[in-house]
Amino acid sequence: MFDVGFAEIFLLSILGLLVLGPERLPAVARTLGGFVRKARMSYANLKRTVEAELAAAEARKPLDEARQELESVRQQVRELSDSLDRKIDSSQDGGEPESAPAPTIEPPAESPAGDSAAPGEPKPAP
Repeated sequence: MFDVGFAEIFLLSILGLLVLGPERLPAVARTLGGFVRKARMSYANLKRTVEAELAAAEARKPLDEARQELESVRQQVRELSDSLDRKIDSSQDGGEPESAPAPTIEPPAESPAGDSAAPGEPKPAP
């Protein structure tokens, strides 16, 4: 990460020994070690969080694609439904109604002479 070798660590420890002295150097080393440990833990936690979010985003991608496809199909169905409604309305307005009333059969009217002929039989001539 920082590419610190043995020579750099040795030089820093000699410098720390000279500046801090042998009495305070162990306490400062422990404190620095704690900071390094916390930094590594924070880095590992951040890395896990980012990896989990990326995995969730990758898992969510097929769901989003399916949702878009479903919305496209839904829009097509709406358009088809509207088209069918318009065709039905136009056929009812300008064309033949869907259900015509049944024709009624009226009984034959009686002739003025009072002769009533049976249906289907010719009437007598006057």
